[in-house]
Amino acid sequence: MWMTPVFLELKNAIVGVAGLGGLGSNVAVALARLGLGRLIIADFDVVENTNLNRQHYYLDQVGMAKVDATVANLRRINPNIEIAAHRVRLTAENVPEVFAEAEVIAECFDRSEQKQMIVETVLCRMKAPIVSVSGLAGYGRSNEIVTRRISERLVLVGDGESGARPGVPLTAPRVGVAAHHQANAILEIMLSNGRKRPSRSWK
Repeated sequence: MWMTPVFLELKNAIVGVAGLGGLGSNVAVALARLGLGRLIIADFDVVENTNLNRQHYYLDQVGMAKVDATVANLRRINPNIEIAAHRVRLTAENVPEVFAEAEVIAECFDRSEQKQMIVETVLCRMKAPIVSVSGLAGYGRSNEIVTRRISERLVLVGDGESGARPGVPLTAPRVGVAAHHQANAILEIMLSNGRKRPSRSWK
């Protein structure tokens, strides 16, 4: 697989992706295209027809476990990537075990209580940084989705306010923008963790 020299260091990197919906399925694809060495992915759900408007799955994958469909899709992009796939509902009890080897974790849940659970669990019980998302629903105003460093180990992506609700759905464009912000933040963290210097500082 072709890689630019600066990204060759990523072949030894390990990233965790928690949730394989609109965010996680797209974050995983972006990281696979970068030539990441290993992904740890976790989700308990199956692909449904209603997922296809924003999640990286195909019609013939409806009914498959999301972890299995994601593995199949990533293998088509990067056959060399190592994938540890967990079909499990993530909880405060099992997150540290599932993502024990991850150098960075992407929070890719839909519900606010799940987001809070994993952010608190990672920050309190683990050493890895986490890249979370808050505010990506609706359409338009893509430039309002930004990446902010909240603390040394917490990076937050989104506009911070636009939650999904009646009349304000989750759409492929803004979900995709947020997912690629996450992947880009993860890339910058990985390259600054003793691999290469980061390209620039966040706000």
